Formats: sequence, structure tokens, C-alpha cells
Amino acid sequence: MGKITGFIEIKRQKPPARPVEERVRDWKEVYLSQAAETLRSQGARCMDCGIPFCHQGCPLGNFIPDWNDLVYRDNWQRAWERLQATNNFPEWTGRLCPAPCEGACVLGINNDPVTIKAVELAIVERAFDEGWIAPKPPDHRTGRRVAIVGSGPAGLAAADQLNRVGHEVTVLERDDRIGGLLRYGIPEFKMEKRFLDRRLDVMAGEGIVFRANVDVGSGVTVADLRRDYDAVLLAAGAGQPRDLDVPGRELQGIHFAMEYLTRQNRRNEGDAVPAGTLTAEGKRVVIVGGGDTGADCLGTAHRQGALSVHQFELMPRPPDERAADNPWPQWPNIFRVSSAHEEGGERVYGVMTQAFLGDEHGRVRALQAVKVERIVEHGRTRFEMVPGSEFELPVDLVLLAMGFTGPERSPMLAELEPRMTGRGDVWRDDQYMTSVPGVFVAGDMERGQSLIVWAIAAGRSAARGIDAWLMGKSDLPAPV
Repeated sequence: MGKITGFIEIKRQKPPARPVEERVRDWKEVYLSQAAETLRSQGARCMDCGIPFCHQGCPLGNFIPDWNDLVYRDNWQRAWERLQATNNFPEWTGRLCPAPCEGACVLGINNDPVTIKAVELAIVERAFDEGWIAPKPPDHRTGRRVAIVGSGPAGLAAADQLNRVGHEVTVLERDDRIGGLLRYGIPEFKMEKRFLDRRLDVMAGEGIVFRANVDVGSGVTVADLRRDYDAVLLAAGAGQPRDLDVPGRELQGIHFAMEYLTRQNRRNEGDAVPAGTLTAEGKRVVIVGGGDTGADCLGTAHRQGALSVHQFELMPRPPDERAADNPWPQWPNIFRVSSAHEEGGERVYGVMTQAFLGDEHGRVRALQAVKVERIVEHGRTRFEMVPGSEFELPVDLVLLAMGFTGPERSPMLAELEPRMTGRGDVWRDDQYMTSVPGVFVAGDMERGQSLIVWAIAAGRSAARGIDAWLMGKSDLPAPV
């Protein structure tokens, strides 16, 4: 490494954030870019460690020490070449990934880890600014056609890889715009959609065909795809939300998180959404679920002008530092504060919703909940109610953000009838093929709800499986 003592001399410096009072009044991204010199010094913190565990922490196997060192040496173009070798869309992971690589950083054993995510984002943004990223159609076409169902990160990564080796790729999306959850599930303040559209323009320029408003299984059948294409990839995500089966669930004003987030993203896209439709403006809001989706709802509620927001989490509050049973290089299960949490709201840990109460018009007016204690015995977790801790909280809008249980039981799966796993995901072999010959699967459909970086990794691996199926062998890299 160029700066051998960099990790000793230089402190971790995160990208600056826009002031809370400014950013909650618009939908622009929260974080600002850093100066090139600051990024060079942050790259210099990367240690000359014997075994770079960040490689293990990153599902894509990114060459992190390489491009950290190249940024430190001010060789940005070479850094971009190393970054793009393993990651199709670092402008998305650099904004949305929780950075498991940083959790596995060797420096993190007794210091603050390297700002890997910020350096990654700076590299790809520099590449766009300098014109290093431009449409580069393949030199030849194989004559083989691949249909990809779903335009989230897994499907798009597979499309990018397959197109590079010359296959004709068509991406089918049931929504009216391409992007999957990147389009309608991620709030604008986390990633402005211009960064999605910018990449889609490049991919279209390289010959990938995008078709929106195509709901496979309804109108276009799986049989149609198998007839017209040489291979099919299922990458439609795990969109079946986990519900809350308690009395009063049927009341008006209780919605799944994705319904709520999608509605606001459509507003931001300029769609005509009736005023007052599913908004937190002037309302007392409770978000059930303490994860990233819940935080996305929290930030959205702030910007819509919620009167108050409570975010419920069943699990106890995580510790400020790693617990003894959570050693490095495991992902650190510690208390985190997202940009949305900085903006306000109350986080309530160790609480279970028992019922919703309604008014005379059938709308939710309050919820009943109780404090719970987590008990772990013989590796199993259960929750016991704390006697006397019951409480009632007035509420006008409830958002259920408790995760997903697997792929939707759609007409597409009903027609295809693939083998399923015990968890309800689509089964695959080690080449990402389902039990139906020539039909492959990637991302949350086969893995379950997961991170964007895992989706991209799965898309790349599925592309290799498809390429080998079509051509007898494949030179495409496969991270997982």
C-alpha cells in the first residue's frame, strides 16, 4: 500500500450530510460528495493487511484494497477498472448497500473501519463525470435470446453480464417503469432516480431491450417465453409482505410499507396521485418494524409532514459496541442511526402490537401494545410479555414494515410450478437453474429478502449459469 501508516495518522471521515432542517423539506439525497483530496486520504487508511477480510465481507468479492490504494495514488481511471471488474452498479451499492465489507475490515478490530462505501461511490461518479462509462455494445452476437423477468438489481446485473458476451437480452417488468424496488421501493432521498435512469440509458445503448407493463403469467405466459427465448431468468424479487395477524387488522389506515413507499415514489416521478392519498401529512404514525424499510418509511413520513412518528421493534435495542458473541469479522449487530432517525421520531424497542382499535367510521384510531423480553434457550428465541407493561397509543396511520416472506404466489409461478424450498423460495441448483430446464432464478426469489449487493452477486452468477447452458461453457465470473 502507498501510505503504510495511513491508518494510524488519518481518522475515518464520513461523507457530510445536508442539514436536517433543509433536507426534510425536499426529496433530494441526504449525503453530499467529498473533495478528492479527502477521499484520497480515506483511501490511504486501507491497511496492508495480510488477509483482506473485506473480500470475504463483500458478496461480490470486490478488489477493495486495490482501488483504495489507486485512489490514494490519484489514479482514478485504474481504480474504476478494478471496481467495474466485480460490480456492475457501484453507483447503487455505494448509496444503498449497508457495507458488510466495512464490518469485516481488519482495521475495524480496534479502530474505525475504512470508508469503503464512500470511496466506491466516488470512483463510479468520477467515471461517469469523465466519460469512462458509455455504451459499449458487444462486438458480436451469439444468436441466443434470453428473457429476464424482473428489473431489480439481480435481473439487471444478469442482463448486463449476458449482453456483454453477446446474447440478446430482453428485460420484462410488470410495473410501468423499469427498476423494480430500486424504482418504487427506495425513497428519493436515499437514491435519486436520475442515477437509475442514467445507468438504464447506458444499458439500452448497449442493446438490452426493456419492456415495461408486461406481467408474465397474465397476458404473456411462461410458455410464450420458453417458446420465444432460449433461456428464461426469474428475478422478480420476494414481494410477499409479512402481515400482522392481530384484531383490528382490517381497519382503514393500516398499510404495508411498500404500498406507502411506492405511492410517494410515484408522486416524485410526476404521476397524478390524488392529494391526500396514503400520506402521513398531519397524522400520528406508527411504523411496525425496525429495519431499513421501516427507516425508509420514517424518512418519508418526516418529509410528508407527519405530526408524530413511532417506530416499533420487537427485538431489544442493540448494544453500542459488539457483544461477546458477535466478534469481528461478523456483521456487527450494534445500534445504528440512519439519516431518517437523525431527523426525528421515537424508536421503541422490545414491544409487540396486540390489537388495533377503530373509530365509528372503521378507521384506526389507536393500537394496543405490550413490552416484551427476549429469551434465548438452547439456541431458540421466544418473547415473554412483561406484566403490567401494556399501553395504548393513538394513531392515524400504521405502516407494516416487517419484511417479506418470499416471492409472491403469482400466476407466473402457478403456471411454471417450479420446485420450492422449505422456506417458500424458488429452488435452484448450483448453476442457478430451477427444476424446470432452461428456466433460471436469481436474487430474492431464490435467496429470500436480502441486500442489493447479494442480488447483484446472484445475478452475475446466474448469468454464468445461463451462458454455460447456452454455449456449453462460460468465462463469465461468478462471485457466489
